[in-house]
Amino acid sequence: MKKFLMLHGVNHDMFGKREPKYYGTITLAEIDRKLSDLGKELGHEIESFQTNQEGAMCERIHRAFLEKVDGVIINAGAWTHYSYGLRDALAILTVPIVEVHMSNNHARDKFRQYSVISEIAKGYIAGFGIDSYVLGLRAAVSASAAAQA
Repeated sequence: MKKFLMLHGVNHDMFGKREPKYYGTITLAEIDRKLSDLGKELGHEIESFQTNQEGAMCERIHRAFLEKVDGVIINAGAWTHYSYGLRDALAILTVPIVEVHMSNNHARDKFRQYSVISEIAKGYIAGFGIDSYVLGLRAAVSASAAAQA
C-alpha cells in the first residue's frame, strides 16, 4: 500500500462558504472523503492536511520527505502565486507532485495565472471542481507507479 499526501492551502477550510461562483458548495471534508474513498478503491492510503499557516505547510512537506510518501497532490490556494518558501519545500521531495485547482486559474484574475509550483510539479489539473482532485490523485498514483517501474 502506497501513501499519498493531499495538501490543502490557505482558506480551503472555508470551501463550501467562500465564492461559490469559483469553488462551488462542496466542503473540504467532502473533498477529503471523496479522495479517501478513491484511495481505498485504488488500494492506497490518502492523508489530507490543511493549514492557513505557511510555515506549518512547509513543515508538513518536510515531514512528508522524511516519511517517504509516494506522491503529493497540492492545491496551495493563494500561495500558488507567490510562495517561494513553499515551492522550495516542495522541491525537496523526490516523488511526483501534482498541482490541482478547483477553478481555472487562467480564466480568472491576471495574478492567478502564474504558479511558482508548476515548474516543479509533474503536472497541473485545474478547472474541474472536485474532479480536479480526483484526477490529481489518479495522476499521482500513475506517476508514482511509473517512477518505480
